[in-house]
Amino acid sequence: MNVYVIGGGASGLVSAITAAKKGCKVTILEKNPKCGKKLLITGNGHCNYWNENQTLDKYHTSNPKSFTPIYNLAKDKVLNFFKELGIIPKIKNGYYYPASNQAISILNALLNLAKYYQVKILYEQEVLSIKKNSKFLIKTLNNSYEADKVIIATGSIASIKDAKTTGYDLATSLGHTIIPPLPALVQLKSDDTICKELKGTRCDINLSLYEKNLSIKEETGELLFTEYGVSGICILNLSRYISLGLSENKNYTLKINFLPWLQEDIYSFLTKQSLKLPYYNISNILDGMLNYKISNALLQKCHIKPNVKLEELDKQKLSLLGEYLTNYPLNITGTKTYLDAQVCLGGIPLTEINPNTMESKLIKGLYFTGEILDVDGDCGGYNLGFAWMSGLIAGQNISKEGSK
Repeated sequence: MNVYVIGGGASGLVSAITAAKKGCKVTILEKNPKCGKKLLITGNGHCNYWNENQTLDKYHTSNPKSFTPIYNLAKDKVLNFFKELGIIPKIKNGYYYPASNQAISILNALLNLAKYYQVKILYEQEVLSIKKNSKFLIKTLNNSYEADKVIIATGSIASIKDAKTTGYDLATSLGHTIIPPLPALVQLKSDDTICKELKGTRCDINLSLYEKNLSIKEETGELLFTEYGVSGICILNLSRYISLGLSENKNYTLKINFLPWLQEDIYSFLTKQSLKLPYYNISNILDGMLNYKISNALLQKCHIKPNVKLEELDKQKLSLLGEYLTNYPLNITGTKTYLDAQVCLGGIPLTEINPNTMESKLIKGLYFTGEILDVDGDCGGYNLGFAWMSGLIAGQNISKEGSK
């Protein structure tokens, strides 16, 4: 069986290898001069390829019932596949990295296994169109190819600068619909001047996302202030909700607890510290609790002079300081663009594919894997997790006649 895989990223390589193991003749058409461009930059080049905390709530889609069979079919097969690759994991807080701590180790292992199973890879072959008659006719700028079956594994438009034709274009030309893609796992913009004042400052915080007065979701982790707003893993995990809400003209506020370790009322704690340290002014007290840049910025926001002692503060300023320390309201004005996003939400609805095979319900012999589908995951190896899972399912089933 002659199978063509469009895209040599994570899911494309896994689906190609798995199909070749099943006896298919497999060719990958890759638009870039090399495979795995995005794979090499994941995890800041260290490639966080899996997470031992595999739960359904780490993955997001408009059709969760359609995702569950994919998850149940493949989640226990991924680590066995990586054993076959010869990847020794380094596990840190549940995050899986290659022991080499280099993404290139994962890519080289995939390419070596693809070569072993005689997967042919053609580079600089951006696919411009796919048509289906008795077989699939695939056209690139300079070539045409004929396939019995096709896997589209082009990914989303996240981080893509110059694509002539996207996977979305190919899918819609074949009759599929697209849930409009939006940036996910992306940095957030704010018009609060505190962001510029604190740019480059990192802190461990608890975050609550609010739409008007309604709490939507909470995250705990490291926050990074930037020139334009905020970043950090906890921000990236909240960004999909904000990206989707902003597209519906909703307004969002992040409330920051700079003292997530504090187990008692902030005012009682400050009073105890002041009594314990009578020679300390308010700035000295705060410097013992959090980054001095943050404490200074918050004091300025409250119009409190740093050399004032706690007992000299009026109730209004003390109340505002306590609120800002544990519930600072940060107005969100937008997200960074697709070019900055790690992934996108949206894509081909899961209702248009068979979740047991990854085959299109509209066109026999057409399969989809990875980020082109309407699935996005949290930070921590989940998006690559879906790439591996969907690629394994597609590759295992594409060799079967009448797989629908």
